[in-house]
Amino acid sequence: MASDIFEVEGGHLLEGELTPQGAKNEALQVICAVVLTEEEVTIHNVPEIEDVRRLLDLIQGLGCEVERLKTGSYRFMARHIDLDFLASEEYQSKAKSIRGSVMLMGAMLARFKKAFLPKPGGDKIGRRRLDTHFHGFTHLGAEFKYDDDNSHYYLEGNKLKGADILMDEISVTGTANMLLASVMADGRTTIYNAACEPYIQQLCKMLISMGAKIDGVSSNRLVVEGVTSLGGTVHTILPDMIEIGSFIGLAAMTRSRIRIKDVHFQELGLIPRVFAQLGIDIQLDGDDLVVPSQDHYEIQTFIDGSILTIYDSPWPGFTPDLMSIILVAATQARGSILIHQKMFESRLFFVDKLIDMGAQIILCDPHRATVIGLDRKVPLRGIEMTSPDIRAGVALLIAALSASGTSTIHNIQQIDRGYQQIDQRLNAIGARITRIKG
Repeated sequence: MASDIFEVEGGHLLEGELTPQGAKNEALQVICAVVLTEEEVTIHNVPEIEDVRRLLDLIQGLGCEVERLKTGSYRFMARHIDLDFLASEEYQSKAKSIRGSVMLMGAMLARFKKAFLPKPGGDKIGRRRLDTHFHGFTHLGAEFKYDDDNSHYYLEGNKLKGADILMDEISVTGTANMLLASVMADGRTTIYNAACEPYIQQLCKMLISMGAKIDGVSSNRLVVEGVTSLGGTVHTILPDMIEIGSFIGLAAMTRSRIRIKDVHFQELGLIPRVFAQLGIDIQLDGDDLVVPSQDHYEIQTFIDGSILTIYDSPWPGFTPDLMSIILVAATQARGSILIHQKMFESRLFFVDKLIDMGAQIILCDPHRATVIGLDRKVPLRGIEMTSPDIRAGVALLIAALSASGTSTIHNIQQIDRGYQQIDQRLNAIGARITRIKG
């Protein structure tokens, strides 16, 4: 099926307000959690993006009632779940299309004692193994089988029992799955080396409001006392910190003054500080971030004068989802920087497009790139390119908006998977993005 294309006329100043959408990563977790209860669950600030639409379609196929109350607000009722749907070709096709579907396994296992999943899709950003999930499930007493010929995962656990689970990697989706599976297990489950991103904290708060017993929220050690059932709740998703960071990079690259509304600053962690290390001025006004127009911004060095290195790490470290935005923003800064993408081995493979646009980047290996900032002396130039994944796609869009001339971006369904009506929202503050239907 042909994909839509963005035609981007670069070099225009933007000015105005942008309100971040609801957090994509949180939305995928909390929507899976509605399967845990027969009672009504209402979720607000749901991002209207492709990945969320696919997950909503998937759980509707399972028999969950989904009612759209208004933009961003949905009511769920998972009283009558059709377990036979799990064996259908329709379920397999839909589940493969979105990586977030993996978290349905924990919820289905907890409530229905069985789960099935074809190998999920998602971004092509390197190896994203699921071993952590299945080791945790088996510790809780589930039986795991893998059909190598069809790439299908099967779980069955007639009586899950609490256990001590040591996560072999700090996985956000793995931690979410352990929480979803253990909240109705018999006894106490302790999850060591758990992820503690705001997404996980929000999932914990939602589950607690449904009647779960969870201690250690916001830490790397979660203690879950199993309960027999969960009830309904009303939950509001946080603003998307990845979109907030993307807007900061956009303002810097296009020399634009942009106000980012209602950011929940206390939940942003290191994000403002890391952008400030690039020399980007960020002002906090109430709960808004204001990025003023800057003709120049200069990359800091370490205290001893050595070149700055920015790397990703699990929360509270800097999120890997913003590394591509940092890299793009650095291309027009004054100074040099080493970008070290530790957690995914293919996320830097979009830099060839930036080099074609005129950026000075040395790709050292799959994990490291050195950026030599142009300090606006040479603008990037518009080219034809393809979006490889959600985050790189938006980074390339930002580069195109700052470039001289017109750029064409193919495969923009990758951008649509994570960013709600991004072209319309940016055009409203002065961007010139034309969506060409594929």
